Amino acid sequence: MAIELRETQDSDLDVFWRQLTDPRVRRMAAITRKHHYDREPFDTHWAKVRNDPDVLLRTVLADGIVAGHAAVFGPPGAREVTYVIGAEHWGRGIGTGALAALVRLEGTRPLHAGAAADNAGSIRVLEKCGFTVTGRDRDFSLERGEEVDVVLLTLS
Repeated sequence: MAIELRETQDSDLDVFWRQLTDPRVRRMAAITRKHHYDREPFDTHWAKVRNDPDVLLRTVLADGIVAGHAAVFGPPGAREVTYVIGAEHWGRGIGTGALAALVRLEGTRPLHAGAAADNAGSIRVLEKCGFTVTGRDRDFSLERGEEVDVVLLTLS
């Protein structure tokens, strides 16, 4: 399977919306925000992200199909990675391939990440890409309606 990253196009946003509103994706991600539930804040959020020169945003393609997105954001020294792969693409190595490509594009270190402690798949992807567990935290999960444990990881 060919996994590629490319610049995000307007047409990708409808795919991202479908992925981010999938209950399986929201449950797994746990840490959701208002723009995961309402299209207007979603569009506002993505317009801001796409116009921020400090955000490295890429669409993830698997065999030419939009499978998700990956990004790096934040100030120097506190840059953080995030990625979402649509549930229909889980378990095929797409997240690992996409994240590995993203961290090659983003040369700064350290890079930080967080994942719900029960999201073993995402933690495994991050570790395969060289991230190591550096701590734990708690954050409120809008999706679950309660605080959840979060694993913090760093790529040095």
